[in-house]
Amino acid sequence: MLSRIGLGLAALGRPAYINLGRTSALPESRDVEAMRAATHEVLDAAYAAGVRWVDVARSYGLAEDFLAGWLEAHSDVTVSSKWGYAYVGGWRMDAEVHEVKEHSLARFRAQWGESRGLLGQALALYQVHSLTSDSPLFTDEPLLDALASLGAEGIRVGFSTSGPAQADTVRRALALEVAGKPVFTAVQSTWNLFEQSAGEALAEAHSAGNLVLVKETLANGRLVVEPPDVVREVAAKHGVGLDAVAVAAVLAQPWAGRVLIGPSGVEQLDANLRAAEVRLDEAELAALQGISEPAAGYWARRSCLSWQ
Repeated sequence: MLSRIGLGLAALGRPAYINLGRTSALPESRDVEAMRAATHEVLDAAYAAGVRWVDVARSYGLAEDFLAGWLEAHSDVTVSSKWGYAYVGGWRMDAEVHEVKEHSLARFRAQWGESRGLLGQALALYQVHSLTSDSPLFTDEPLLDALASLGAEGIRVGFSTSGPAQADTVRRALALEVAGKPVFTAVQSTWNLFEQSAGEALAEAHSAGNLVLVKETLANGRLVVEPPDVVREVAAKHGVGLDAVAVAAVLAQPWAGRVLIGPSGVEQLDANLRAAEVRLDEAELAALQGISEPAAGYWARRSCLSWQ
């Protein structure tokens, strides 16, 4: 199970983020060097535990930069990153806007050069960040050609999804082709006990031979900070934390090739990784999956989470 877990740096590469329960795990000072040290501490602990996949993005503040310095001594780690959002928060907690999205050829070319320059040969998967069904990417032939060319160079090309129409986006994007070949062979989507709407589409993607990565496995911390009773009960039965149960439920999905966790500190990391010890039976899994929320309501709630 541990070999399927990847470490995401969304909560560590910048001073502010929307995850609940994050603040207490971070250093008192969130200046660049303090956050760099915190990131390296989590990376060291994850590596020592056996994690060999790290997921970042251009919009995760300085996450790629923090990771690049650490990779110099860890050549056996696989990295996935994303392009499409730019970080514009200026390292401020109170920034009015933290990131800006643009799915254009110019943005792709600029951010690909930045990501490759920092991450080098460790970068194995490059993903469109937060693709939705209304993205101009779907009809931008020069952009699709550029993405296909990246795949021809040996870099796996994928996309991440967000919003209540994830399933439609997954199916539509995986159908895109250039010169008779698929543009994308990997997808990263939100799937957790509260948001399960993309499950069938992700299972289809896996069956077709695509790599499926799962993000936001703790629902941005909601499953730990605001847990339903059944999550508490299953956690108590197995003697693990709430987070371990939530991540174990994702690991129980046979189509989930990489299950991403996003801890803000080593203590959270250790608690998350205990998911690898948990084997949920059919009754437990059915009960846990019974707390799913309507997708529209889930994403409306997520949009209200504050950056802190």
